[in-house]
Amino acid sequence: MQHRYSPAGMDTGQAEKIGVILQERLASLIDLALILKHVHWNVVGSGFLAVHEMMDTQTEDVRGMVDTVAERISTLGGIAGGLASQVVEMRSASDEYSLGRAPVMSHLGALDKVYERVGNGHREAIEQVASLDPITEDLLISQTAQLEMNHWFIRAHLLDTDGRLATQDATTQMDAATAATYALQPAAVSEEVEEEVGS
Repeated sequence: MQHRYSPAGMDTGQAEKIGVILQERLASLIDLALILKHVHWNVVGSGFLAVHEMMDTQTEDVRGMVDTVAERISTLGGIAGGLASQVVEMRSASDEYSLGRAPVMSHLGALDKVYERVGNGHREAIEQVASLDPITEDLLISQTAQLEMNHWFIRAHLLDTDGRLATQDATTQMDAATAATYALQPAAVSEEVEEEVGS
């Protein structure tokens, strides 16, 4: 989308480059907010209440980030694309959230991979905008700090006392969900969870 104006001190070409980067981050953050709310509604089992409430807190954090990124795109002279079709268009099939109703540890394992993807995307965007605009860079750095804090809250449930992460060798959400369940739940429960998660 061609920018017709830009902030003082920045040409429209620069603004447009930054806008493209931010649009990808916007779609990723909208997707994350929807996933967190989905988990809030569909998490079950031991530890339900704490995770149910944590999801609401994290959803609000991410919704704030969505608004900030969208407003930055508008400030740069662009149009913030937040419609469902625009978000889906920018998301790869492998980013689709894999779980429906599932136990606490399964959702937390899957969320570990979701947060990895979003955090990596923000860090890449920081590198891309570093030479273009310190304001946008600062915005993304601040958001990355909050994303990493929220990711830590997820990971704190997935660590053993030696600091080993149950999901560290998992490459997909489903692998991570299964790994978290097997690592930290009794075997009989893990088998039950694997069946639910796989369905």
